[in-house]
Amino acid sequence: MVFRFGEFELDQQRAELRGPDGGVLKLRPKSFEMLQFFVSNAGRVLTKQELMEAIWPKVFVGEDSLFQCIREIRGVLGDERRQVIKLATGGGYLFTPEVSNLPAGQPHRPDAAGVVPAVTNPPQTPADATQVNGRWLGSRRQVAVAAGLFGLCAVVALWTAAQAFRPTLVFSSPRPVVALTSIVDSSDEPRGTAMAAEVTARLTDGFAKIANISVIGPRPTQASGSTVSSDYEIAGELHRSEKSWTLRARLIKTDTGEVQSVAAVSVASDGLKTELQQSRLAAGVGQPLARRLNEILEATSSDMGRTAGGTKVVIEQAAASIYQTSRERFGLAQTLLQNALNDDPNNVDVAVALVALQMRGIQMVWYTPDEVVAAEEKATATIERALRAKPNSIAVLETYCRFLSATNHFAESLVTCARTLSFDPWNGLALFLVGLGQLHLGRFDDALATFQQADRFDTPPISRWTWLVGAGWATLVLGNAEAALPWLQRSIAITPATGRTHMLLAAAYQQLGRTEEAKAAMREGLKLRPGTTALNVAPPMKNASPAFRAASDHQIQFMIAAGLPEK
Repeated sequence: MVFRFGEFELDQQRAELRGPDGGVLKLRPKSFEMLQFFVSNAGRVLTKQELMEAIWPKVFVGEDSLFQCIREIRGVLGDERRQVIKLATGGGYLFTPEVSNLPAGQPHRPDAAGVVPAVTNPPQTPADATQVNGRWLGSRRQVAVAAGLFGLCAVVALWTAAQAFRPTLVFSSPRPVVALTSIVDSSDEPRGTAMAAEVTARLTDGFAKIANISVIGPRPTQASGSTVSSDYEIAGELHRSEKSWTLRARLIKTDTGEVQSVAAVSVASDGLKTELQQSRLAAGVGQPLARRLNEILEATSSDMGRTAGGTKVVIEQAAASIYQTSRERFGLAQTLLQNALNDDPNNVDVAVALVALQMRGIQMVWYTPDEVVAAEEKATATIERALRAKPNSIAVLETYCRFLSATNHFAESLVTCARTLSFDPWNGLALFLVGLGQLHLGRFDDALATFQQADRFDTPPISRWTWLVGAGWATLVLGNAEAALPWLQRSIAITPATGRTHMLLAAAYQQLGRTEEAKAAMREGLKLRPGTTALNVAPPMKNASPAFRAASDHQIQFMIAAGLPEK
């Protein structure tokens, strides 16, 4: 079929997108495939996951690949205002134009008089020539040479990509099989059966995204015949109390019946939409079980031979040394961990703890300016060595993701955070860091959708305030101060000691003309972050996009009006 929308036509048989003048518009194969999927589903919201599964089936790619295709399609369609492919409320994308279709082979449009022009025989051309978009491009030999060079470049590109993602995509042994059984409904509630079935489906979908395992979904009770054996099993029960749903689930080693991990989560039964309850129940047990499974699969013989107690004590001592945020205690903690790593260079747990500490030192300005560059280089070398030892470890990937974000390497952080999510699909901290990277790169719509996804999962709860402030921040720079307020207020209710959140709240109030509330929020922010001025309130701008810089400057003007000192 030939699909027509607006002034464009998409010819499936010829794999062509034609513009208003009938000329063929250039799109990469994956972008064309995505546009075809949008056109075939016009008027229906498509989730990011649905798009990625349609365009890259059975292949893991980061969300950045999805966004690149959408950007390319928007550019070709002249959709700078994002009205053809719109970001839908709650996430996902909507293709808005009306689509009609014509039989393949019919001329793309009638002439000015409304009469379909006759098809004439094409002019004769030399046999040793080829044609693209109506233009003759020389001999077959030239085309063959060009095609050969293109093929060589493609091979090199594919090899490079394979090397970059080799630890994630290539496995030297068969992947462990995880079987999910249907969640048992013990709620004595009319909705319980449907709720348990939906939570089971969401858990199955989540574990199916994990890159280094194979997943067997629940089978009907009456199913007969041989069954595929599994290495691990996940089972659970759903219970309903007066005010909440509670899900308890276990990770079990199939051959021994040994319980490897237990996870439980409770979600309010009132005040939340059913879909949100289901999402949070599945994420609440899926996230800790996925992490525990990852720890088991990533354990090495050296881990088993290592004294876990000694490592744990060193890490706890180091953490205790920085509870009082002073440079002296930071130095003591760094020495403890560095000595432990010198004694055991292959100890990934200590390496992760050391890099996390050094990242905190950079953020808290506990290094002198001369020490910062050396500290970054040393931390990078440490975490990359840990990554070589355990390329699929959530703990290592998550720490690297945080470190890249903290040091303003946003493009790199998107890739590493995407890998983290390929082993822990419900990781709210990784989603927050993806959103933060998108925010700094000027992709404000994408950032908001990512923060909203983290809120739908709500895991781990300890990180909840981060994606809430992120959603408020993104909403604010998108020009909707009213909608930003609830996000920022929820974040402050959880973690009231974050001065920057109060300052963003002040900017929102100021834009809405609520000046007294703006001044009160700014006073609280300055009390929590004394010495903050218009010159240092914004995060470091290294590698930030011009769009983010402009948006930050705009919000700072509102902060100044609310009482932020200019110098």
